Amino acid sequence: MDFSFSPEQDQLRAHARSFLEKRFPATRFAEIAMSEDGWDRASWPELARLGWTGASIAEAQGGAGQGFVEEAIVFEELGRALYAGPYFSTVALALPALACAPDLLAKVASGGLTATLAPDDPVRQSAGAKAKGAAVEARRAGDRWLLRGETDLVPDAGWVDAFVVEARGPDGIGLYLAERHDARPLIRVFDTVDTTRRLGRVTFDDDSARILAAPPAATEIIASTRRRALAALALEAVGVASFALALGVEHAKSRQQFGRPIGTYQAVSHKLADTYVETELARSLAYWAAWCVAEDDAQAELAAVAAKAYAAEAAVAACERAIQVHGGMGFTWDHPLHRYYKRALWIESFDRSGAAHRAEIAQALVAG
Repeated sequence: MDFSFSPEQDQLRAHARSFLEKRFPATRFAEIAMSEDGWDRASWPELARLGWTGASIAEAQGGAGQGFVEEAIVFEELGRALYAGPYFSTVALALPALACAPDLLAKVASGGLTATLAPDDPVRQSAGAKAKGAAVEARRAGDRWLLRGETDLVPDAGWVDAFVVEARGPDGIGLYLAERHDARPLIRVFDTVDTTRRLGRVTFDDDSARILAAPPAATEIIASTRRRALAALALEAVGVASFALALGVEHAKSRQQFGRPIGTYQAVSHKLADTYVETELARSLAYWAAWCVAEDDAQAELAAVAAKAYAAEAAVAACERAIQVHGGMGFTWDHPLHRYYKRALWIESFDRSGAAHRAEIAQALVAG
């Protein structure tokens, strides 16, 4: 079996890296992160013209008709460039539900719609409160659906045009589309560790919505969304780790101490070697997960959880070692490493910790 990338996939990676390096050099990180919006809105139409927003959308809806492996390449390169924008929320979190409506897919492919997932409150779920009801309730009012309730920790809540909402209707948990109109729904954006990917609280007060998937179909879409999200974040983490490693290696080659490059000292070179090994293993796991998701393989759930758990921790470690290799300069506000470190921490904290994911993997293996 040939596990290598096709020439077209290699070309996609090369083109993506070239574009992102020119469009988002390290000198712009602070400018974007500290801006009021936290991202460059003008970049979204550019990503759409490149075909990235519609990579896995069928050609009939204006997409490229490719698959999740091609999206995986883009996710890795966006992580490497520390892209700030609603690509993860739109393509990884919202797209599976939006696929229920072809007209919405066409808008995503053209760059005319950004969206995110407003899940049942993860804090309530972890506390065992799910049995008490969903965070958001849906009720029918004539030919419309109205949403009422509140959900927390919504990625890119302040940036997107619409929300895919997990809400409880008369027959159970369904998926609903709530578009933003003026100041509705009410959104509060939090100050979180990574200002390039902000979380928010969304409050619905009888806001109009469109049903995308009713129970029980919504249950499978929610599960599919989780697999896509974990695999996508694993790939982003690989991009973060690879860039942190590149910065560390470059500094170890150029910085001299006692008349020799600091990379000749084992205390430095061993840290970078460990990072290289962990990053390559994370990349293998992440692309295994991407392939499983793309093929709807029976191991997709296990692969996505394993990849995210390992790659996220590898990215955190890569950033920490690169900061140490840079010495005092690595801790400065002007250096880009701390922003990569914050993105790695954000990825690590998404959908529970690595320890919780490993427990999930162990349970699945024992049960199997």
